[in-house]
Amino acid sequence: MFVVTELPVAILFCVITMLGWGSWANTQKLAGKEKWGFALFYWDYALGVLLFSVVWALTLGSAGSAGMGAMANLSGAGRPALWDAFLSGIEFNVANILLVVAIDAAGMSVAFPIGVGLALVIGTVKSYLQDPRGNATLLFCGVTLIVAAMALSAMAYSKLPQAPGRKWFRGVAFAVVAGALMGFFYPQLMRAISPNFQQAPIQVGLLTPYSALVFFALGLVASNVVVNTVFLKTSGLSYLDYFAGSARLHSLGLLGGVIWMLALSLNVLASSVAGPAISYALGQGATLVAAVWGVFVWREFRDAPAGVNPLIVAMLAGYVGGLILIGVATQ
Repeated sequence: MFVVTELPVAILFCVITMLGWGSWANTQKLAGKEKWGFALFYWDYALGVLLFSVVWALTLGSAGSAGMGAMANLSGAGRPALWDAFLSGIEFNVANILLVVAIDAAGMSVAFPIGVGLALVIGTVKSYLQDPRGNATLLFCGVTLIVAAMALSAMAYSKLPQAPGRKWFRGVAFAVVAGALMGFFYPQLMRAISPNFQQAPIQVGLLTPYSALVFFALGLVASNVVVNTVFLKTSGLSYLDYFAGSARLHSLGLLGGVIWMLALSLNVLASSVAGPAISYALGQGATLVAAVWGVFVWREFRDAPAGVNPLIVAMLAGYVGGLILIGVATQ
């Protein structure tokens, strides 16, 4: 199977993760412009995640002489590891959908910083405790700067005209639950993966990244049957609406899932060299990428009053400074 052995390659993969996690939602925005509801889009997104994980395992996960092939690994995998990977997919899926509900209830200015900020802190701390690699001081200073940038993002969004009917308390509650679940999914996934997966034999009962990601995707899709069905009903939609969608709309959802899963896959491979905490924290720099898309491409602040520009500049500077510190922490 393909493995990463050099730190520069690992950092490059983390940067690609950041770009992928920060950009996949553009496919949803494009679908939304054609009145394709998020619940409809999300089914194709989930299927894109599963499709990519299977192709990834059967190609790079099974080629070459390093480590253990995905199929051979699955045949000897232990139930606890399979369950950890499966549960991590459920946790992420529920968190991702709850975050969307939170944004709908309280707005981006409140829900996104709370949800993603909490996920960043929990995921980084737990990953570091499981595998303490890198300079802890630089790592957590970088995380602090990114959380501060998220707070500045919230302040900037709060200046925008707000839609009527926002349910702030409900939105905050959903954002907290979403952030907690999203913060725990990555450490849970890493528990299923053998620390020495680059070599053979790997630790008995544990998984390679490739086989673990297949079970992560299966957990995501399985939970989607329940969670997204409820989400469809509450949105006034049905599966008839889903099957009535055009090929273009379905392809946008599949592409979004493939982009997100490619980013996660590269991040997990990079973690073997950079360490899970640094890999996850760098990947969550996706908030910077999302902010750049929102500010410069989708022009979300075009109706903002005077005085917002300094907040946007400070927000972007905080993200960049935090990511630099996290990157230096790998040395």
